[in-house]
Amino acid sequence: MKKTTGELLASLHAKKNFVDFLRDEIDEIYFKTVDEYLSLLMAEKKLKKSDVIVKSNLDKNYAYQIFNGTKTNPSREKLIMLSFGMGLSSEETNKLLKIAGLCDLYIRSPRDSAIIFCLDRKKTLLETNEILSDLQLGILE
Repeated sequence: MKKTTGELLASLHAKKNFVDFLRDEIDEIYFKTVDEYLSLLMAEKKLKKSDVIVKSNLDKNYAYQIFNGTKTNPSREKLIMLSFGMGLSSEETNKLLKIAGLCDLYIRSPRDSAIIFCLDRKKTLLETNEILSDLQLGILE
């Protein structure tokens, strides 16, 4: 939180549409639920749920429950997998984890630092799991 409420309001008034405001100020906005944040990211990145689910290697029913908010406590592991499916950055992934009430990716953890490396370099889940497996750090599953 770097901006005051007044600064955010000025930014909102200066935007031509609300999506531009959310995209530019996403780090300043509170989200109540994981599905609310995911919906915004999906719209912003113009992603289809079916494509994200395939890329994240999640069970279809489980993933749809996360997207529609009926799965209210998804695991950290599953949200990280979903992050790879959506092509999220490590910052976006950490915000997702915070909204879910889970621990951030921690740079001092070898496994987490490998995940951060892969997220920020837009590696696929498969490529990431290969790196994690080669380093014997436990794959995302």
